[in-house]
Amino acid sequence: MEGILALADGKTFRGTLFGAIGEAEGEVVFNTSMSGYQEVLTDPSYCGQMVVMTYPLIGNTGINPEDFESDRPYLSAFIIKELSGIPSNWRSRETLDEFLKKHGVVGLQGIDTRALTRHIRDQGAQQAIISRDLSSPDILIERAKKSPSMVGKDLVQQVTCKAPYEWTEGDWDLRLGYSDLSHNGHKENFFVVAYDFGIKRNILRRLTQVGCKVKVVPATTPAEAVLKMKPDGVFLSNGPGDPAAVSYAIQNVRDLVGQVPMFGICLGHQILNLALGGTTYKLQFGHHGGNQPVMDMGKRKVEITSQNHGFAVDEKTGSDDVEVTCINLNDQTVEGIRHKKYPVSSVQYHPEASPGPQDSSYLFQDFVTLMKANR
Repeated sequence: MEGILALADGKTFRGTLFGAIGEAEGEVVFNTSMSGYQEVLTDPSYCGQMVVMTYPLIGNTGINPEDFESDRPYLSAFIIKELSGIPSNWRSRETLDEFLKKHGVVGLQGIDTRALTRHIRDQGAQQAIISRDLSSPDILIERAKKSPSMVGKDLVQQVTCKAPYEWTEGDWDLRLGYSDLSHNGHKENFFVVAYDFGIKRNILRRLTQVGCKVKVVPATTPAEAVLKMKPDGVFLSNGPGDPAAVSYAIQNVRDLVGQVPMFGICLGHQILNLALGGTTYKLQFGHHGGNQPVMDMGKRKVEITSQNHGFAVDEKTGSDDVEVTCINLNDQTVEGIRHKKYPVSSVQYHPEASPGPQDSSYLFQDFVTLMKANR
């Protein structure tokens, strides 16, 4: 069945629908990862967005539950050049088409994704609609124009957990699968409370693997309740939407600064900066992919990182007690900060990868070192 993608600026692309046949709307962004489409599909940070994969052939390794980053896909739609009809992987349990159908996610294939990516790069990420109604593109364009933008949207409420839970799963083993590290034999176990703003599973695995006992709590959990748990550290997770709209999280983090060591990733990085008096702004097309170069300003070392965000921290704002530790070499945006007085730090990129390079995985051990020094 034919389908159409109508952008708010009037540009349209025609292709073929797959997955759930229907209509979808959201902000259209592109991801430059060459693999890892399962992790992209199930990353809660993509809530409210249509994801365009720049790599041309998608679906060739099928779908398996081991590579999920959450319990289901949260994105609005999935846009690709060509859908592989024959998945080939020993872990595959179903096709990409079957997976999207089961979860009600609209897919669109057969369009020129290179042209669409160039258009988004030049004109910016924007609201769009996918529809099977080809008769009135102008009506779809008008609807896309009226669709609410990401600015001012609190999407954390749609992805956060409903109740606290403990996480014990560690790294993947080819023979055994994911290991249960509830009794991992570490000499020192650090108790970490992780705020779930849309947390990825591999973040939890990395925390567990470096010796942390992890309890995940909903995004609205008050700071007082967290402190009563007597954690060695607090983790601030990734997530979707506008960080400035998550006012309750900003206030809770503000109340925790100076009380307990903290480490944040992506949305958690932005929320921490807002809690410390900084501001954030919308990027033109965001950073989505596994090949973003980041410079560690202290070490003068470049790391290739996995990223997924549409907002950034304004370096010109915030407290004098906050120093920038990393910058993006593509556009010089802030990629990491550290507080000069308190054991608090964060990064904009994803050291847990999944998908992407693991150059920065040592940051989880750095968090353990920080907690050990402040125990």
